[in-house]
Amino acid sequence: MQHISGISRQQLQLSSLEDKITLDNLVRFIEAFVEHISLELLGFTTRILKSEGRPSFESKVFLKLYLYGYLNGLRSSRKLEKESIRNIESQWLLCGIVPNYYSISDFRKHNPSGLKKMFKLFVSFLKDAELIAGETIAIDGAKSRVHNSKNVIFSDLANHPNTKPTFH
Repeated sequence: MQHISGISRQQLQLSSLEDKITLDNLVRFIEAFVEHISLELLGFTTRILKSEGRPSFESKVFLKLYLYGYLNGLRSSRKLEKESIRNIESQWLLCGIVPNYYSISDFRKHNPSGLKKMFKLFVSFLKDAELIAGETIAIDGAKSRVHNSKNVIFSDLANHPNTKPTFH
């Protein structure tokens, strides 16, 4: 044998998600944080369905998923759904629950103030624990169109015959 061979895909393995997540993994922190906050104080509303129909997900499932996405740069509901299917960390965090993108989006739509308060609390906790520095205040994602032709040269406007620049 000159190469390392992997485990056969047809081989049955007995392991749990708990075995695959290390003790210092970030998802354990997210789990502890969400389990110890009061959803009512943050302003989250729990939706109670009628007696028929499928039961809804617990709000803490969505909070864990949003915090996981926040720390990993995922904001899209579709990307969060994909992540809950394919990523072992998110499977551990959600206990194997896979909410669809529509439910994730609806939770965001119905609880904007609660999410805002929760993220503020989360960031202030991370700053207090000195896990983040908090040096970056804001990032602007605005896009602007620039028009620079022979008629409009901003570095030499004083000497140009057209004194009024045109913007498109």
